[in-house]
Amino acid sequence: MSELKQAPDLQLLTQKLSASNRHFSLLKQEINKAIVGQSYMIDRLLIGLLGSGHVLLEGVPGLAKTLAIKSLAQAVHGAFSRIQFTPDLLPADVVGTQIYNIKENDFLIKRGPIFANFVLADEINRAPSKVQSALLEAMQERQVTIGDETMALPEPFLVLATQNPIDQEGTYTLPEAQSDRFMLKCTIDYPEFEHEREVMRRVATKAPAVINPVVSLEQILEARELVSQIYLDEKIEKYILDMVFATRYPEKYGLSELSEYLTFGASPRASINLAIASRAYAFLQNRAFVIPEDVKAVAMDVLRHRIGLSFEAQAEDLTTESLIEKILSKIQAP
Repeated sequence: MSELKQAPDLQLLTQKLSASNRHFSLLKQEINKAIVGQSYMIDRLLIGLLGSGHVLLEGVPGLAKTLAIKSLAQAVHGAFSRIQFTPDLLPADVVGTQIYNIKENDFLIKRGPIFANFVLADEINRAPSKVQSALLEAMQERQVTIGDETMALPEPFLVLATQNPIDQEGTYTLPEAQSDRFMLKCTIDYPEFEHEREVMRRVATKAPAVINPVVSLEQILEARELVSQIYLDEKIEKYILDMVFATRYPEKYGLSELSEYLTFGASPRASINLAIASRAYAFLQNRAFVIPEDVKAVAMDVLRHRIGLSFEAQAEDLTTESLIEKILSKIQAP
């Protein structure tokens, strides 16, 4: 790694990263006007933004998940739409539909709220699978097909979804195919004592914060280009692949005891997104190359929704997080 730091191209890239990072420091400052603490959640939203990956936030009500996503969208010069997922929502309410125009004697396309740079899918697990599946094409291919016409979505395009893990009535488990399209699934915890005290004081004494747009869409696209240039060594690539393959074939990595607890392992999207997220994390650290700690920092968020637990694991109260932690501790970092 010492040779990497002195490479002329990496030094130049580091300078570019520093300039671009200033915009994201401003972005964080604006979001923090509305959000107290929750730095983990904000960083993961920025990783999704930098890595062109969708983010799923899971946590109990009242943890500012929706507010954080709205604040991020307000701090960027872009189009924002919110879809409140409910059991009676229809696919056409998300992507749009064809309507008949009597004057023209023809069908016209009415675009849905999916046509925005930032789409907040609030309580996404409250809609049935036929509505959730309406997002599949949009999230993977960045396009929507209505009738016989296919339309590209604006760039950048990001689905930022929330879900409540404790409600059972009126909720539907996300299909594996859709979960896999989220780059990150982040579990949000309760705020710290002092942070919650500050929230309590703000709500009682201050007007809602005014979020100003401080970053343009062009600056986001430029930052994404820089992220793609961050150096990923072959040893880091092997580390990522070993981590993912250990979820599929644990016995090959000295983890035979996990075989009975896993019904399926992480898909190739896990490897792709782990590499992208690691680069984005390195970008936020103002570093032009990825180190093993970057991979470890984002591994849980990339993998937790991509492996299946068997009945045996559920009977023993094991979680995907506990199994991933065993894999992380077993796979040797370069």
